[in-house]
Amino acid sequence: MADLPILSIVTFLPLVGAAMIFLIWEDTEIARRNVRYVALFTTVVTFLVSLKIWYDFDNAQAGFQMVEKADWIGASISYHMGVDGISMLFVILTTFLMPFCILASWESVQTRVREYMIAFLVLETLMIGVFCALDIVLFYVFFEAGLIPMFLIIGIWGGKRRVYASLKFFLYTLLGSVLMLLAIMAMYWQAGTTDIPALLAYDFPENMQFWLWLAFFASFAVKMPMWPVHTWLPDAHVEAPTAGSVILAGILLKMGGYGFLRFSLPMFPLASADLAWIVFTLSVIAIIYTSLVALVQEDIKKLIAYSSVAHMGFVTMGIFAANEQGIQGAIFQMLSHGLISGALFLCVGVVYDRMHTREIAAYGGLVNRMPKYAVAFLIFTMANVGLPGTSGFVGEFLTLLGVFRVNTWVALGATTGVILSAAYALWLYRRVVLGSLDKESLKSILDLSTREKWILYPLVVLVIFYGVHPMPVFDATQASVDALIANYQAALAAR
Repeated sequence: MADLPILSIVTFLPLVGAAMIFLIWEDTEIARRNVRYVALFTTVVTFLVSLKIWYDFDNAQAGFQMVEKADWIGASISYHMGVDGISMLFVILTTFLMPFCILASWESVQTRVREYMIAFLVLETLMIGVFCALDIVLFYVFFEAGLIPMFLIIGIWGGKRRVYASLKFFLYTLLGSVLMLLAIMAMYWQAGTTDIPALLAYDFPENMQFWLWLAFFASFAVKMPMWPVHTWLPDAHVEAPTAGSVILAGILLKMGGYGFLRFSLPMFPLASADLAWIVFTLSVIAIIYTSLVALVQEDIKKLIAYSSVAHMGFVTMGIFAANEQGIQGAIFQMLSHGLISGALFLCVGVVYDRMHTREIAAYGGLVNRMPKYAVAFLIFTMANVGLPGTSGFVGEFLTLLGVFRVNTWVALGATTGVILSAAYALWLYRRVVLGSLDKESLKSILDLSTREKWILYPLVVLVIFYGVHPMPVFDATQASVDALIANYQAALAAR
């Protein structure tokens, strides 16, 4: 078992399920049911196998583990896979969320079920590949290829404006990555390798770091997304099916933050130090501005989408604070937000499946008919606000603490976002869940089904568990974060 290429197995196992689904040609009810079960079985098995990565992972080591390497295109580009304490957790988060996406699509997706499940399984492979790739060209291939299945998921199974939203999503993220491709070519010409561990050890000239940092920033800022290149996200969320929104918020947004941690900060430390003020400024604007925009939204999904932009502002601030509290907080915030935002979009999907509207005004008093749903929604809302005792608090508090050590005014500006998040989240909860049940259309609405309980309850448990006991995450990331900070500070000291 020790010799198994575990990362390759976890990465490409979803493609095996996709191939099995591809062989189911019939479009009967039985065939569609079989397609759903194959997809669910594949994602569950992938998650269970991925747990071996965490089980075998040595928290004391800062370097890459479970490394697999084979020549891919000549001697320059290789198939090189591995995980450290940062990337390993994102692999687990990806495999964990996928079964919930399949369950959430069980009844809501009735057309082209076969193609839908294939798209999700292919997307899972590409997302895992992003976090495992140790060759920068391989990373870029996975990073960009993930656009295609997500583009199809939004464009085919989305809402009324799905074509507009999918094209906007595709063009924004693709154009942002063109500069990153040019930067990758420049790095290869300079360092003579595309191997990420070798590039991490290479000392790029200071003037070159400036331009490389900006090129990578253009891609990752769109992916996060940061203000002002965030406008594709609300449209994509509103038009995407529920499972598409879960993956978009839970995983795809995190690729930007992961990119900052894997490339921008360690490879271009001098430029990161000089240009951190740009990140701080855009992050504070994002936190305050998008929180205010969220306050006036009438669509539940759009409100949560703007909330995601605000929460990603804490992540970018924490990363470029470049201290232990900031980076640990940013990583935890990304993992926590993956659970919380995914859960909130699943909650929206529960009522949308019943009422076929996301307008806030269409709801009210749901607690009278859906008490179990009301409790689950309340826990996720409080976690989104950052209530102590939930996972949302830990990440926000640490990022603010890290930023406070660097710039008091930036921390003060970001703290207003915590207040505003309480305003829009509680306003949403009051209008949707609390109050009297006056609307006739809601008087026969049913509480959570067994399938929906299987979706929401595990997320409730994890949000509370990691809010009370975050150490499993910190233990896994500690050595990698310490090494990242030590190398960053050494580069600045040697300037």
